[in-house]
Order: sequence, then C-alpha cells, then structure tokens
Amino acid sequence: MKLGEDEKVILIGVAADSGCGKSTFMRRLTKVFGGKTVGPLGGGFGTPGGWETNTLVSDVTTVICLDDYHLNDRQGRKVSGLTALNVKEQRFDLMYEHLKALKEGKSIAKPIYNHVNGTLDAPETIEPTPIVIVEGLHPLVDPQVRSLLDFTIYLDISDEIKFAWKIQRDMAERGWTLKQVQDSIEQRKPDFAAYVAPQMEFSDVVISVLPSEISQEEVGKHLKVKLIQRTGLAGLNPSYILDPTAKVVVEPDPSQVKVGPTVGVRLASYKDKFYGREVATVELDGKLTDIQDYSNIEKFFSETAVKTPGELSAELIKVGANSPGSLDGTGFFQTLTALKLREFYEAATGKTVAAA
Repeated sequence: MKLGEDEKVILIGVAADSGCGKSTFMRRLTKVFGGKTVGPLGGGFGTPGGWETNTLVSDVTTVICLDDYHLNDRQGRKVSGLTALNVKEQRFDLMYEHLKALKEGKSIAKPIYNHVNGTLDAPETIEPTPIVIVEGLHPLVDPQVRSLLDFTIYLDISDEIKFAWKIQRDMAERGWTLKQVQDSIEQRKPDFAAYVAPQMEFSDVVISVLPSEISQEEVGKHLKVKLIQRTGLAGLNPSYILDPTAKVVVEPDPSQVKVGPTVGVRLASYKDKFYGREVATVELDGKLTDIQDYSNIEKFFSETAVKTPGELSAELIKVGANSPGSLDGTGFFQTLTALKLREFYEAATGKTVAAA
C-alpha cells in the first residue's frame, strides 16, 4: 500500500491564536491514533542549541506548525510593520504546495520558524504519514489550502481566558515580562479579528472556551467549554446528551461527581445555528475535583465514538489530572474530538484504528 495512491492521506486543519493550548490538544489528537513514536512533539525546545520545531511524532501522525510558513522572521516583521497574524506575512503558495505533496505521498523540505530567537532556520525533511495535522494561525484562510483539508477544527478562546493562558506560557516558558505579554495581546487584537477569527465559519468542529457561568470565583478561574459540531458531514456523528433533538440541561448528582466549594458541574446539549449552518452543541461548565468521576460524566453523552465502554474517561484518566484542562471541559471535549476524528478517519479510509 503506497501513501497518496493506494492509501489515502487525511489532512486535518486546526486553527487557533497563539497560546491557546494547541500543543496539549495535539498530544491528545495524536495519541488516539497510536503508532510507533519516532520524535517528540515540540522537538528540541528548551535544550541547548535546540528549537521549538514541530516534527514527525509517530509513524502514523505528523503535526506541522504553520508558523514555519511565515514570510519573514521576527526582525523582518519589525521592518514590514506587520504582525505574524497578518496574511501578508504567510507563504500560502508554499503551504499549499507542501500539503498537496504530502497528500500525494511525497516528502517535503519544510522551513522551521525558531520561536526561541525568531529566525527562519534550515528546512527539515518531513515524510508523509497516514494522518497529517496542520495547526496554527491560518490553516483555513487560503481557499486552495482549505480545499486540501478533510477535517477542520477551530479553538475559540475568550479574551479573558486567552490572557491568563498566554501569561502562563510566555512568562514561564519564554521569559517574557507581564507588560510584554499585555502589549503583545493588544497589538495582535485587530489582526486576530481580521484574519484568524473568521476561520470559525469554515470549521467542522469548534471548541469554545469561556468563563464559567456557575463559578463563584473571579472571571477566568473556572471555565465553560462548548463543543460546536457541524451536522450533515459524512463521518461526523455529533455527540449529544440524552436526546439529539431537545435542549437538555443536566446537573450531575454531587455524590457521583465531586466538585469544589465555589463551582459545580453543569452539562447542556442543544441544536443551534452557527455562521448560518445547523450545528449540535454540547457544554460542560465547571470543574471536577476527582478525575475518576469522568466515568459518571461520560454516561450522559451519546455518540462519543468510543470503541469500548468508558474509553473517553479512561483516556482522560490515563493522561492524568495534572495535564492542562484535565479536570474541566477543555480536556473532556479535546479528548472527545480526538475520538470523533478517529471515527472520521476510519469512515474516510476504510481502515480500523485500534483503541488507544
């Protein structure tokens, strides 16, 4: 079986702003497809002489960061006066050429954008794999690139939550000051609204992270997460709670789902319209205190694409409570989306993926 000819290469696009938890999501996505690990996601970031490359993570799944297709390096953008969010700073023609080649089963020489020092480094060779995930600011912007994608996802993070996450990443991992983080966010807002956010219109699934509506803590302490699922797409059977047509709101029994003193857990499921299209939405507001209780949360949901009973909660438990978002709707819906993608892949290729 030759990739691109006898065996289809599935291209998945994941769009989101910087600092929105894409790396954590990528780990959840790649994990469900299994395969022999041949390289770590994140490459040499943090090691002497290393860089934050996005490279082959297994012999089944490849993750490509579209930052590598910036037209200019950090110094070049200072000259152009444009932010990395501006579409004029992206090499969409090369992006299309490379993704088309991978889909045809051909290797590519992909540039590397070095996040440590802001330079464009020497290219690295990327070999095709059955699943290729392209993640970054603009995977759904260019019509030609978008035409190659089999499945599309958008991570929609509210400004309040985005700010908290970006502080944690850029200050802790990149050594930025608080003022640098604040200035960066303010400078990026107009271009984010113009070039990144509109991609939600082209997404098959949107994971929307908002401040909790039931928390007694300050805004941003707890989350309400929505999974917005396109209906009518072959291979995607939207998840729902109890009834696929009705609006359902559920507050699990506290004896079954343990929570803290300032926030509970509320689930919801309903039909809606999103950018003029019919969608099915499920929500999880609040936070658990015991990751084992996901086994009781999972029971409310139908069409979760699990291969064995309790697989969704088992995957969350396997990752562990310390992983970002593992005790709220972020981890739950990222994992659910990963399982739905596995189901979509099987429908699109006729292949079977073993349960993780």
